[in-house]
Amino acid sequence: MPRHQPTPLDRLTRLGVSVLGALPRPVQRRLAGRPVEIDGQRLHPEVQLALRALSLVSGPTFETLPLTEGRGQLAAEAWVFQGRPTRVGRVGDLHLDVEEDRIPARFYEPHRAGSTAPLGLLVYFHGGGWVLGDLDTHDALCRLLCDQAGVAVLNVGYRLAPEHPFPAAVDDALTAFRWAHANAARLGVDPTRIAVGGDSAGGNLATVVAQHTVSSQRCTGGHDPAPAYQLLFAPVTDLAARSRSYTLFGSGFFLTAAQMDWYAAHYLTNPDQALDPRVSPLRAEDLTGLPPAYVAVGGFDLLRDEVVAYATRLREAGVRVELRVHPGLVHPFVNAIGVGTTSRAAVIEAAAALRAGLA
Repeated sequence: MPRHQPTPLDRLTRLGVSVLGALPRPVQRRLAGRPVEIDGQRLHPEVQLALRALSLVSGPTFETLPLTEGRGQLAAEAWVFQGRPTRVGRVGDLHLDVEEDRIPARFYEPHRAGSTAPLGLLVYFHGGGWVLGDLDTHDALCRLLCDQAGVAVLNVGYRLAPEHPFPAAVDDALTAFRWAHANAARLGVDPTRIAVGGDSAGGNLATVVAQHTVSSQRCTGGHDPAPAYQLLFAPVTDLAARSRSYTLFGSGFFLTAAQMDWYAAHYLTNPDQALDPRVSPLRAEDLTGLPPAYVAVGGFDLLRDEVVAYATRLREAGVRVELRVHPGLVHPFVNAIGVGTTSRAAVIEAAAALRAGLA
């Protein structure tokens, strides 16, 4: 998909949400209206105000549009909310060539102050329901993670549904991780310090890569590489069932239940595929031996309960997990780092965990 060219309305919207995000908290609260409180949580006034502003300018949502227009809408929203890109040491586009696969990717290096020591690496899979999103929609996020964690980042442009339905995205995610490990010397990274991460559908792919590679290690006696760490932002963990948070937050908080249905209908060719652990990793039988994980989700995210359930199962399996439920945030807060302070602070917190996890 070609790089998004912002329209005058995009520029006006970006300016408007930036101004609103910079207002003092008491002013934001007055403009946002009566506080929204659900399930013992209060929506952050900054987020509530942004949602209110969006409702005033938004038109049809992406699941009601032709596919190309829906992808363009997400690209526009990403441009509006990601803000100015963080400067890093080096950025370059490349292709991961493995047999007949040619997967686009973008590689980021932090500022290194003359050091030549191998870096840690985060292999990152973008969100967008396996249907939307690309290297550009998550460029600002990858830059911020690179800078704040002090690690290299490989932003992976896996194939999208419905043109390439399940398991194409899974296959590309596994290929990308294995390519990164095999090309660690070329990239200047330490092959023992490679993490996987992602948000939403991308977080789902990261969990699947971790599960599959650890399982493969058991079968090969440790010869196949597995991630050293997982950075999971609101990963989809169960596409076969709906938790209580779907009822609580299924509309009005950016990501909707109707949009999740639309994603699933495009990603899967058969509804029964939702039972496959490669689609719903919460349904995997054995989670022992998985790498440590930082798991974050917004309190007003309809995926909240399945994310918490997955983190709980990881802990029960003996995996070291740091679970962070941000009570005032929505899905996908990682894509709103250019507006206000709350989403950016949440990502910076996660980057600190990644830095420590790959130290």
